[in-house]
Amino acid sequence: MDRILTYDSTLRDGEQCEGVSLSLEDKLRIVARLDEFGIDFIEGGFPASNPKDIAFFQRVRTMSLKHAQVAAFGSTCKKGVAAADDQGLADLLASKAPVVTIVGKTWDEQVTRALLTTLEENLRMIGDSVAHLKGHGRRVVFDAEHFFDGYKANADYAMACVRAASEAGADSIDLCETNGGALPHEVGEIVAAVAAALPGQQLGIHCHNDSGCAVANTLAAVRAGATQVQGTVNGFGERVGNTDLLTVVADLELKMGCTCVGEDNLRDLTSVSQFVAEACNLSVPAHHPYTGASAFAHKGGLHASAIARFPEAYEHTRPESVGNVQRMLVSELAGKASLVAKARGLGIRLDEHPEKTQAILDDIKAREALGYSYETADGSLALLLQSHLGAYRPHFTLESFRVIVDDHEDTGALAKDAMSEATIKIHVGDRRFVATGEGAGPVGALDNALRMAIVAFYPPVADMELVDYKVRILDENVGTDAITRVLITTRDKHGSWGTVGVSENIIEASWNALVDSIEYGLMRIEAPPS
Repeated sequence: MDRILTYDSTLRDGEQCEGVSLSLEDKLRIVARLDEFGIDFIEGGFPASNPKDIAFFQRVRTMSLKHAQVAAFGSTCKKGVAAADDQGLADLLASKAPVVTIVGKTWDEQVTRALLTTLEENLRMIGDSVAHLKGHGRRVVFDAEHFFDGYKANADYAMACVRAASEAGADSIDLCETNGGALPHEVGEIVAAVAAALPGQQLGIHCHNDSGCAVANTLAAVRAGATQVQGTVNGFGERVGNTDLLTVVADLELKMGCTCVGEDNLRDLTSVSQFVAEACNLSVPAHHPYTGASAFAHKGGLHASAIARFPEAYEHTRPESVGNVQRMLVSELAGKASLVAKARGLGIRLDEHPEKTQAILDDIKAREALGYSYETADGSLALLLQSHLGAYRPHFTLESFRVIVDDHEDTGALAKDAMSEATIKIHVGDRRFVATGEGAGPVGALDNALRMAIVAFYPPVADMELVDYKVRILDENVGTDAITRVLITTRDKHGSWGTVGVSENIIEASWNALVDSIEYGLMRIEAPPS
């Protein structure tokens, strides 16, 4: 198997993604996780560019990394400045990072119009910078910026730039598809030409996803001779993002017979994706290849039936090979096979009750016609199934609830002083309890009141936390009479689950989803009343 080196730029290029700002501790945690996963090189940022990155390179030296090497990122020396006198290169060396990555111009128009220098001086800057860093014992990666645009505009000069880096001793020359506009056939042809011109030189590839081709371009580059792939976790990056390094790793390992992190580590792919997303305060897109929640989700009845007998028909690889799971979605498109499979995943043996399966399916379809959606509401679906099977007994019943919104100042839509108060009357067996809860909004107030009312009877409720709340208006054309669907995600120390509520009244829909969230949470752990 071909060994392909992995170079992660999440901490530098990834942090340029809109909405991402990593703390020092976030960056160190990501380094530890990527090292554990088996990434070869982790780019830490710009030494001396800001106090956070200065502290990062100081702290990362104290970490006992098992595999990865940390890279410091910078640029070639400035025009008219000797490499030995350049402050930027001095900062790179002062970081004590074992790997130094420097970016240099390879597009003649960039040299003359952006750097405002001559083509000859740019070649001097590249060669002298690489040689200077190599003279200090560093592994040097030369990032050939705008290489593909440069090659198409002036192939001779673009080649002269990478040849200067190669002759100066660069360990890897990584060709950068900076604008994200190239197509796979172009990338493959150009990388092959460079490989032929520089035999024995390690080549890498760094792509952006502006035309949706970053992963395909990266794979094309590997086929043409690149042996180092750059990217970011989940493709986070500026504009539309960088190459998704995790997708590339999976494709190389599972589709192209290459070795990157190895079969065992590949099973952590999904957890790495989720870990980094959480650190970046972003979510993994549901439809993300390999690692998304919908990557191995099946909705159509025919699909579900076929998968039970022949999973390869609709799954290009085994979900467990990348740490994901197969999911069966229940909707109006579902058949009996998908419903039975979904129920089995919830711990309910619907196959033991074949006489009830069709009735349950008909009920689900009728409910979805009214606005319910069970695709992400496993908790509500499980309660519905148990009701049909006669196995569901509510842990509590509602007598009534009331919600008041108290706003003391008319400051408009951005007011922060409005508070909601909810009072509920609950029965647990023959006991009655009244509780009042407050919250920034009516749903939060209801949630707090409900927990207060029943926690004495069901202590595990204290460990349940509402983590997501989504509202969708299903028919906006009817104004305030529109049907509202509320989806709630709840978690405890055992995991998370979703529930759904539907009503013309948003508060009632929210209450129904809240009740299901608590009922299912208690059912999961089979909590008896205290």
